[in-house]
Amino acid sequence: MTKTAVHSNDATEETATRSQWWDVWDQFKTHRGAMVGLIIFVSILLFVVVGPWVWSIDPTHIDIRARNQGPSLAHPFGTDQLGRDIFARMMAGGQVSMAVGMTAMALSLFLGTLIGVLAGYFKWLDGPLMRLTDLFLALPLLPLLLVIILLFRERLSSVFGPEGGIFILMVFAIGITSWMQAARIVRGDVLALKEREFVLAAHSIGTAPRKMILRHILPNVMSPIMVSATLGIANAIITESALSFLGLGFPPDFPTWGRLLFDGVDFLQQYPERVLFPGIAISLTVLSVNYIGDGLRDALDPRIRGR
Repeated sequence: MTKTAVHSNDATEETATRSQWWDVWDQFKTHRGAMVGLIIFVSILLFVVVGPWVWSIDPTHIDIRARNQGPSLAHPFGTDQLGRDIFARMMAGGQVSMAVGMTAMALSLFLGTLIGVLAGYFKWLDGPLMRLTDLFLALPLLPLLLVIILLFRERLSSVFGPEGGIFILMVFAIGITSWMQAARIVRGDVLALKEREFVLAAHSIGTAPRKMILRHILPNVMSPIMVSATLGIANAIITESALSFLGLGFPPDFPTWGRLLFDGVDFLQQYPERVLFPGIAISLTVLSVNYIGDGLRDALDPRIRGR
């Protein structure tokens, strides 16, 4: 009888946990824009990840005899001035842009969450950390990124290679200049959570600050963190594309969507599709991620989820 009761309790807890996430999914599905954004984002991911396995043309292969060709069955997006297949370069460029966006987002989210939780939970850290946040917010973003890249580009390239060095530099530069909004949002939620009954009860029984943060604070600020994560991907992709468009990103033979835009500007009048294809890819990715963030914000809000 006792074993049956234990199994019944475990099943009830599992059902409660499962139903909570199903409630989140059910609410997310009601957001049409978020569902369309999710379909588009997954399609783009499949295009850049699975596509190269199907389309086996090397994106760096040069064929001078096939240069400046228009769209065809052999080259769906045409070829560039060196005869390289633009369709293959779009896939390879998407892999790099997505990798930079997600990695930089993870770094900025880690920094923003860490600073936001520390500032919100420890009163004596609130002032210094928020003044540091205000300092970073006051700095001009693009000139700061340019200075960082110009100072460390050659050093990192000599250590990790041209591609690896620029990748690390891009992720680092974007990550340390985009954590401020997440920090402010997390700090505000932590300040509100500190006055909740369950946190006060945990304080009253002597719960250590580390356990308090990990068990009670962080799980309850996951909603703004996840929304910030989706928006952070969009911001990182736009920033990487802007830097590559300015010629300060990856080497010319290493395609990214921003680099493809930069290379296509000189041929804008003769071959406008060279700018159109990467521009549409960037726009669709950013737009879909923003809609996914809107859907997650509504789905993770318990005041909306119960409606």
